[in-house]
Amino acid sequence: MRLGALVLQTRPWDVLVDDFRRAEQLGYDIAYVADHLTHTAMSGEWLGDAWTTLAAAAVATSKIELGTLVASAAFRSPVTLARSAATVNDVAGGRLVLGLGAGSPACAAADRGIEPSQAAMSSRYADMVTGLAAVWAGESEWRGDGHAFAGVHTLSRPSGQAPPFLLLAAHGPRGFALVARHADGWSTYGGHGAVGIEPEAFWDVLAAQSAAVDAACREQDRDPAGVRRSLLLGYGTVRPTESPTAYRAAVERAEELGFDEIVVYWPEGEPGGRFWSDMHVHEAAVAALRR
Repeated sequence: MRLGALVLQTRPWDVLVDDFRRAEQLGYDIAYVADHLTHTAMSGEWLGDAWTTLAAAAVATSKIELGTLVASAAFRSPVTLARSAATVNDVAGGRLVLGLGAGSPACAAADRGIEPSQAAMSSRYADMVTGLAAVWAGESEWRGDGHAFAGVHTLSRPSGQAPPFLLLAAHGPRGFALVARHADGWSTYGGHGAVGIEPEAFWDVLAAQSAAVDAACREQDRDPAGVRRSLLLGYGTVRPTESPTAYRAAVERAEELGFDEIVVYWPEGEPGGRFWSDMHVHEAAVAALRR
């Protein structure tokens, strides 16, 4: 099982840099950052830019993979996202995982002053994924349903560098189809509707989603086993970082459903806060799972 930590970039860099180094030292496989312009769960807090933070983390670390969980299609575009991702991947020596998702209407409003519908967000996300594929393929011009680019005469990435690992977030049929057609991996936290439900019902939702990804892959004549499955835990009622026992139990349940990566929140805030956890839990749990 791959182990990931979501390091929310809510602290100044001179503090945050130690978090990335500590995650690497503990044995986490990957450290992710969020990609939001605004978020109600972090109201009144600083939230640094994802790509600038990852570039700095790439220099401050040497082994741990780095990624976005997830880059937001709500305010990104194919060429600019590809440029940021390829640059960080170059700085990191190929350690980048490009997580990408639809994003939130609130971030779209923060970017453009308009909060789009969920249908519009889904369409923009699908367009973003196909546009990104066109960038990586070296197209100089492309036009989708909403996104477009033209006159791109520069390379999409440094010579000899492959595109980064593409991890697509999906919680419904259209997203699962995108994963089957385009992604190296699939990311889920259960989806908005699963955040407040009881743990057993939550695991049932994940089982259904995993089966739907299998079906979408088979429709594309793709082996479902070839898709990495990443599960973010801690935003809803399943809280692995409450104790080493809870951490191990969550890993076991995730493995039963075919997930090969779980991601937990790195300690942030104060005791009792939504994203707070005891560092000793991370130390003990990761050490036990690495034995």
